[in-house]
Amino acid sequence: MTSTFFNRRKLMTSLAAVMSAVGAGTLMSTSAQAKNKDGGVRKLNRDGKPADGKQMITALITHNGLLYIAGQGANSNGPVGKDDIDSHTTKVMENVKELVETGGGTMDSVLQLTVYLANLDYYEPMNKIFKTYFPNGGPARTTVAVAALPGNSMLEINCIAAIVRK
Repeated sequence: MTSTFFNRRKLMTSLAAVMSAVGAGTLMSTSAQAKNKDGGVRKLNRDGKPADGKQMITALITHNGLLYIAGQGANSNGPVGKDDIDSHTTKVMENVKELVETGGGTMDSVLQLTVYLANLDYYEPMNKIFKTYFPNGGPARTTVAVAALPGNSMLEINCIAAIVRK
């Protein structure tokens, strides 16, 4: 009986050690995969291709079914036509729309926007153009006035949107 007890104990101990090693190995490989893929974070350029890592700011990032769009100014993607709030707002919204669609979203999947205005007097004219991009109702939004914006843009917008298509 004693030899049977020790054989069972030895077998169970060995089996426990093997199972622990398999579990730890799986855990380590899953952790390594997550590190290799940056936890599912994808940094993309304006064309939707992986960013080369040389940019100080990445225009489009995807993570967990969401798109994060960096602040878009009127001069973010080439010069703007006229130097008025209507032209600047249209250019910024077109930049945002392009990036959202590149990342797999739609304007209806935009969840949140932050609008930075160089002058609070631009609020109503900006809203007039803004509404045309959201005919089904706008996203959550914050609008603030700031002292100045890069590139002499009259406004800058960053956004978060849901990915609705791959």
